[in-house]
Amino acid sequence: MILIRIKRKTRVEKRYSKKMGNVSVKVTYIKKMLLGLIPLQTLHKYRETYYGTVKDCKDCVLSA
Repeated sequence: MILIRIKRKTRVEKRYSKKMGNVSVKVTYIKKMLLGLIPLQTLHKYRETYYGTVKDCKDCVLSA
């Protein structure tokens, strides 16, 4: 029986950047889950830009 699993989940979030203003982007979260139900820790989160490149979410501010 596997106790700890790694799951990816993609959701659309509104982000703010200085160059583009408010942007709706797909953000992918990689989380460590206990028994596939309880989230323990977020390992990484990243977003895909309009041009298809992948960037870390640390360069975006959550609120406008």
